[in-house]
Amino acid sequence: MNKNTGIIIESDGKKVVIIDVIRFQSRRGIDWKQIEEYLQKYIGKSFVITEASEKIYIGSDFPDEFSHSKDTKELKGGNIKAKANIISVIDKLIQNATNKKEFPDYNNKHGSKAQYGWYQYETYFGIPVYDGKGTLERYNIFGAKMLVRRDKSRKLYLYDFVRIKKETSKPHEQ
Repeated sequence: MNKNTGIIIESDGKKVVIIDVIRFQSRRGIDWKQIEEYLQKYIGKSFVITEASEKIYIGSDFPDEFSHSKDTKELKGGNIKAKANIISVIDKLIQNATNKKEFPDYNNKHGSKAQYGWYQYETYFGIPVYDGKGTLERYNIFGAKMLVRRDKSRKLYLYDFVRIKKETSKPHEQ
């Protein structure tokens, strides 16, 4: 989808999707309706998680959930800017997801949407930080949990990216 991205491998072996083009510069005033519209182009596509060889489909519920979920509404500061800017690398984030974990549908909140379970994967991405002259200084690395649901046809569907958080370890230097 986006040729302005790359993958770096950290010293601990973690794969990080690098976002080179920042669409949303500010932490304030992010137009989530615009993001939802942008994400519509992913509907009907699928991408394979390299580590697990699992095909993840993008369903029609993904753009709305990504843009308007409780988790999105609770994000603050740089984490909200980070979530807004991953929209152009959804495919790469899926492909590089790791550490699959199964978890229940708490309080049967989603009912038939995930009749056969919920899965959570870890994924990482980097956002560039520039100095006052526009020179790249480093990348801030973020982690996210990728939520995937298994429907009644047993297909895996991307649901949301949650718990986006800046990694506290040393940022990746240019």
